[in-house]
Amino acid sequence: MVAPQHTDIRFSLANERTFLAYERTAVGLVAAALAVFHLLEPSWPQKLLGLLLVASALIAAGGGWLRYRQAERAIREGRDLPAGTTVHLMAAAVLVVIIAAGISVVV
Repeated sequence: MVAPQHTDIRFSLANERTFLAYERTAVGLVAAALAVFHLLEPSWPQKLLGLLLVASALIAAGGGWLRYRQAERAIREGRDLPAGTTVHLMAAAVLVVIIAAGISVVV
């Protein structure tokens, strides 16, 4: 019988740091949304921009948590990390926010 391998704690700590980076990103997006809602005129492009920022924060927070759990399970079981979609979703969300910001400046 093969003895179970012990997980190198550095991998778990790196995974935790990545999770915390997602959470910091979410907090920053919420702060940006609050700034848009409170500091800009309440027209529809600014409201849309604020809502998109909140949606991006939800993607970052929820996706980061799911990614953390997937990676932690794989690390503990000694498997390769699964391909995640959170990075792709965040990239798409940022592109949408950039487009909405451009629209809110022009309109």
